[in-house]
Amino acid sequence: MHRVAAIALNTFREAVRDRVLYNLIVFALLLIATAILFGEISIGVQKLILVNLGLAAITFFGLAIAIFIGIGLVYKEMDKRTLYALLAKPVRRSEFILGKFCGLGLTLLVNTGLMAVGFFLALFYVKRSFDAGDSYLLVAIYFIFLQLLLATALALLFSTFSSPALSAGFTLGLFLVGSFSSDLRELGQAVELPGLAAVMEVVYYLVPNFRNFNVATSVAHGVAVPFELVLYNTAYAVLYGGLVVALSVLIFHNRNLK
Repeated sequence: MHRVAAIALNTFREAVRDRVLYNLIVFALLLIATAILFGEISIGVQKLILVNLGLAAITFFGLAIAIFIGIGLVYKEMDKRTLYALLAKPVRRSEFILGKFCGLGLTLLVNTGLMAVGFFLALFYVKRSFDAGDSYLLVAIYFIFLQLLLATALALLFSTFSSPALSAGFTLGLFLVGSFSSDLRELGQAVELPGLAAVMEVVYYLVPNFRNFNVATSVAHGVAVPFELVLYNTAYAVLYGGLVVALSVLIFHNRNLK
């Protein structure tokens, strides 16, 4: 495990040197501008706008990091030929993949945490206080982090056998399909085409269900997130993400790197 931890920390340091955290400046400016722009609106509407825009911004910037860094985790090491020197040491391919995943996960954790701080500061600026309902926003941000981990696992999977451009397209495509999988399932049931309902049913269960992680609308209105949903989403992210990472290890282990 110490080799996995070493690779993870090195991946985190590389991500910081790539200035991925500069998106925090854009995020903070966006929230401040929103608070000022809607400063004359009644407090209820202003909070709704800020919460929805803030959570969307955390998702957008986090997804950008997960995809555009995740797709290069393997390709960049091969392109710079540093991978061959690393694997020449007593480092297994599985340890390399796990280390890269954990390193980007740490980057996303720090990034999401800092953006959450900026989000709550902007919320305090708007409301001048916090109430019990604001604690539900932490659950929404936690769900966003789980989504980002799943997107990271997908980006890492595609990076083991595809180019960065294709990996980005595949990851973004699966994220979008997974976000609307329920709608696609209902569409397949509504449209009377032979086999379409069965295909949409397979897609619904096969792609990651990102829609279940989206609770922005409910928490914006102060509705509590059921504890059962927290447990379900956590277990789902761990199991699905673990399977994707395991598949990444399997593909990378059998890949000819010559």
